[in-house]
Amino acid sequence: MASLYTVGPGALDGVGVGDVVSLDGAEGRHAVSVARVRVGEVLRIADGRGAVVTGVVASTGRDALTLTVDAVAVEAEPRPALVLVQALAKGGRDEMAVQAATEIGVDRIVPWSAARSVSRWDGAKVEKGRARWAAIAHEAAKQAVRSRVPSVDAPVTTAQLAAGTGAPSGSGPSSDGGREARRALVVLDPVGAVRLSGWDPPADVDEIVLVVGPEGGIDGSEFARLEAAGAVRARLGDTVLRTSTAGPAALAVLQTRLGRW
Repeated sequence: MASLYTVGPGALDGVGVGDVVSLDGAEGRHAVSVARVRVGEVLRIADGRGAVVTGVVASTGRDALTLTVDAVAVEAEPRPALVLVQALAKGGRDEMAVQAATEIGVDRIVPWSAARSVSRWDGAKVEKGRARWAAIAHEAAKQAVRSRVPSVDAPVTTAQLAAGTGAPSGSGPSSDGGREARRALVVLDPVGAVRLSGWDPPADVDEIVLVVGPEGGIDGSEFARLEAAGAVRARLGDTVLRTSTAGPAALAVLQTRLGRW
């Protein structure tokens, strides 16, 4: 499979076979200076939103290249989308979860300031932390050769999570005529009554929102609030996984339940 590089959202809009696409900035520099891409090689360039062009490198510079497009493909947005609500965690375990979840196929990531989160994003740390997670997701998507890079939202509180606030496809109108998008809310609980492997995702939902707590677990009041919002408390098995492992493992189960794996 040809190497995959990314450009910004919208950069491939309107591009067709025979057009010339430029790859510059950090991606172009990496392709030319690190990967040693040369004229005549075949590459793929994606915009992170499903559009991918394939073509032959026509020219290279010190930190950029141009590609003559031979093929254009657009990967449909998956439905239901898989959303990971990852609690902020210490020791970089939340970042480990972001990386693995992206490789497994998560579509959107939401940082969660849970009651027992030791790590906190305040002030300037909010955008810095979100940008850090977005960069990790970007690199993981490239490693997995994904044409879609999962978006990373601003952090939410438990109240916002229960209300659907901050969820673009969960709180606003969808693209099919203004209908409010539907979500299935699943909270991982080591002693939950439902096994995730036996849970049947509702057929009519637009997204499955998977909630993972911090190392100290989810507070009882948070469970109550999320259950009141319709959440299902589900367990993975008979062992307790770290917060860095639980989300990716659950996403793998859901990918299988949805018939994608």
